[in-house]
Amino acid sequence: MPSETGLNDDVLELNAQDEVESICDRIRRILANDLKRRGLVVALSGGIDSSVTTALAVKAVGPERVLVLLMPERHSAGETLELSRSVAEAFRAPYEHEDISGILEAVGFYRRYNEAVRQVIPEYGQGWKSKIVIPSVFATKGFSLFSIVAQDDKGNEIKKRLPLKAYLEIVAATNFKQRIRKMMEYYHADRLNFAVAGTPNRLEYDQGFFVKLGDGAADIKPIAHLYKSQVYQLAEYLGVPEEIRKRPPTTDTYSLPQGQDEFYFSLPHDKMDLCLYGRNNKVAPEVLAPLAGITPGQVQRVYDDIDTKRSTTRYLHLSPLLAGDVPELAK
Repeated sequence: MPSETGLNDDVLELNAQDEVESICDRIRRILANDLKRRGLVVALSGGIDSSVTTALAVKAVGPERVLVLLMPERHSAGETLELSRSVAEAFRAPYEHEDISGILEAVGFYRRYNEAVRQVIPEYGQGWKSKIVIPSVFATKGFSLFSIVAQDDKGNEIKKRLPLKAYLEIVAATNFKQRIRKMMEYYHADRLNFAVAGTPNRLEYDQGFFVKLGDGAADIKPIAHLYKSQVYQLAEYLGVPEEIRKRPPTTDTYSLPQGQDEFYFSLPHDKMDLCLYGRNNKVAPEVLAPLAGITPGQVQRVYDDIDTKRSTTRYLHLSPLLAGDVPELAK
């Protein structure tokens, strides 16, 4: 229904049936004409995006031409494996369980991560858990600085500001996870002559919430044009298990539970979707504010944050840059 400003409060609603049919048709055509691959590999995390991508892949090409990968590690949430398995079973998709803890141990991830945290919290050790967080965009007027939240084996929490060196080392170490998972995806894709399906939604894709050559790598990204609110709409239509649909969006990257809004985005996904829509469609802050439930000044702060993230993460979207001209490949 139209709000007092004239902007519909259902602006992000879509026809789920038509959208699913369109995406599935596009998947089939891309596999046959562009990629020339037999099926799809999807990495399942127990979250809404990978679950919807799995459902779309199965609907597009059939379960026998989809392979689902379950790739937890020792920092993953306890329910991750079971939730991922439940999605694969709901859509009758074959799955492989690839625990990547051993590979992470071999490349020194856990050691490197702990050493980076100890630059700030020297006592950090066995049995501790942690995550990094960022303040709300409304809480600061300048650059937002990350902090580390650590919990000892007795449940006591410590929060300290992260200096740049420690922050960069923590992020560099955690990026091993996404890159190792992608390595496994392409191993299975290569052996099956399948393509790799990426799982970012529009909010993540637009704002650079992915690791280059990690979860950002894929042959096809079926839901990158959909706002996360729309992904939830497709999840209901496709029959994604209710437990997945009700689960708050998480990064499932750090050993402490971490919501996406405390790590990267300014707001919960429904409000963030509206702000991204508003920025994309040049909606004035005072028009969008009533729908988002925040003030016009706060909308402008989110708009500015959107622009900043687009600028600072642009390199994530770039293909390798060449120092000289290369004749265009034959099409």
